[in-house]
Amino acid sequence: MTINEAQTTVPAIDWKRRGGTPAAPSNGRLRPLGLREVTLLPGFWQRRQDVNRSASLAHIERWLERAGWLGNFSRTPQERRGREFADSEVYKLLEAMAWEFGRTRDPRLDARYRSIVRRVAAAQLPDGYLNTNFGRPGQQPRYSDLEWGHELYCYGHLIQAAVARARTFGADELVEVAIRAADHVCEVFGPDGLNAVCGHPEIEPALVELYRVTGETRYLEQARLFVERRGHQTLPDIEFGRAYFQDDVPVRQAEVLRGHAVRATYLAAGAVDVAVETGDTELLDVLSRQWRATVARRTYLTGGMGARHQDEAFGEDFVLPPDRAYSETCAGVGSVMLAWRLLLAEGDVRYADLIERTLFNVIATAPSDDGTRFFYTNTLHQRVLGTEPPADALMPRAASTLRAPWFEVSCCPTNLARTFASLAAYVATSDDEGVQVHQYAAATIRTALPDGRDIGLRIDTDYPASGRVTIRVTDAPDTPWTLTLRIPRWAAGATLDGVAVAPGHVRLRRRFQTGEAVVLDLAVRPRLTAADARIDSVRGCVAIERGPVVFCVESVDLPPYVPVEALRLNPGVAPVDGDGGVIVACRVTSLPDEDWPYPPPPGRGSDVDSVSVTLRPYHDWAGRGPSTMRVWLPSTVQ
Repeated sequence: MTINEAQTTVPAIDWKRRGGTPAAPSNGRLRPLGLREVTLLPGFWQRRQDVNRSASLAHIERWLERAGWLGNFSRTPQERRGREFADSEVYKLLEAMAWEFGRTRDPRLDARYRSIVRRVAAAQLPDGYLNTNFGRPGQQPRYSDLEWGHELYCYGHLIQAAVARARTFGADELVEVAIRAADHVCEVFGPDGLNAVCGHPEIEPALVELYRVTGETRYLEQARLFVERRGHQTLPDIEFGRAYFQDDVPVRQAEVLRGHAVRATYLAAGAVDVAVETGDTELLDVLSRQWRATVARRTYLTGGMGARHQDEAFGEDFVLPPDRAYSETCAGVGSVMLAWRLLLAEGDVRYADLIERTLFNVIATAPSDDGTRFFYTNTLHQRVLGTEPPADALMPRAASTLRAPWFEVSCCPTNLARTFASLAAYVATSDDEGVQVHQYAAATIRTALPDGRDIGLRIDTDYPASGRVTIRVTDAPDTPWTLTLRIPRWAAGATLDGVAVAPGHVRLRRRFQTGEAVVLDLAVRPRLTAADARIDSVRGCVAIERGPVVFCVESVDLPPYVPVEALRLNPGVAPVDGDGGVIVACRVTSLPDEDWPYPPPPGRGSDVDSVSVTLRPYHDWAGRGPSTMRVWLPSTVQ
């Protein structure tokens, strides 16, 4: 059996012992591993995970207190502060803390977690209802604003935090709060209750995960009801259309993800969960087709999703303007959630490829090096110098041209926190025959196959700085098993132990010896990338990639007299490594200075200079202060 063949049924797993995992389907091609089965070692991702633990969690907690969102659980309705969904940011912090505790067993972190949980639990009403923005004197009635109120959305993040705690610790006060809230949702919105959905999907994947933790089928059935109700136009029409809520057509009839990008990816993730748990192969096939269409026509080179600022939404097919890219950080998190669930269900290498692209070029881009400032949106072309946001101000979400410490809508910092805390869970999986490595990071893997055979691996690599990945067997059974490695789509010329391997999956099945190593060499070198000709906004432009990392040019790397807009990349000169980045050859073209911006096409005589330009990883941009920047460079070959 291989990962592209028969279904695997996941046996009952002691997730508390294994450290928990964000998605734990009961069947599928692959089984996820827990946070104590995969441990990140020093390298690209461990640095970011450590910064998240040591700096970001405390930073978020301070801002939740300062902005008043945590205090809402004990304030009067008249004193409540923040947006209608502010409760959810507290829940995402709790989820991040739960994953971190599962990974580290840090008692100080556990004490902080418990203190916040006590404040949340005290606000829950006897019937299970819990929301600081509705239902109290002077506030709107419960569920009176389903399109914008985010009540069910907040429950979703509450439940996901409780699932993280249940899998890393066991039952506790937060788990009890979440179960009471989920029971309340089932009573109000069940088959005989309100025939309605939330304007922001999120409750769907949360209810399925709670079903997976508790075995209570009513949670799975409620998630299924929410998925099936979506698209029947139960929410009011708005200026952006019902597609904004994914309430324009039923999930099974949609051809591509559309509308608000975070809502779309969360809904699709929940629908995949429902399809897997109910054995609905028709629904799973529909979602797989939607994902493929979205990646082929509505996704940025970075893996970012969402081209429109006005509604934080997907644009039409091939409408992907780099200077207007919204590419919300939360949409990147949603994309990883969706692709991971599809990978577990189907085992297709394309899902892991997109996860890699999104992790390196959206998730890694959003936070500052010190973990206390964040991008909400991720443009691919910055035309003007940004302004350093004040350290003590809440910024409008899209107005910050540099990373900001906090936003009026601060969904992205908390989403990043829970993603980094659970990051090790996305590295590898297992099935009945062995282990599959999907993401290349320095790490150790220790797991047991369903038949009790123990497997241990150590991955040594400085990826993506280089493409050499050494995988050493540290514990092996005395019977054959299969080690499966992903060869990224971009890695033409890759070798495994000196033998050429093609993009896709390579499977090694044999009786491995303890201490044996295999060496994967991925072709990590600079390469030119063009865009589909239907993406009009970058026609005639070229981007530079190196391994999984997208590169960009910043004004701080250019001579003072050379504006970014004047560069024309010469594709006839191969890009090379150097000077801490990638060096490319460019011509500097004179920019028109007339009072009309439509002069005749420039000829070769308009080239005033030729320069070597150093490009830097996109995930590092704006780390040296304000700059102009672009990923796509016009080519001298038009």
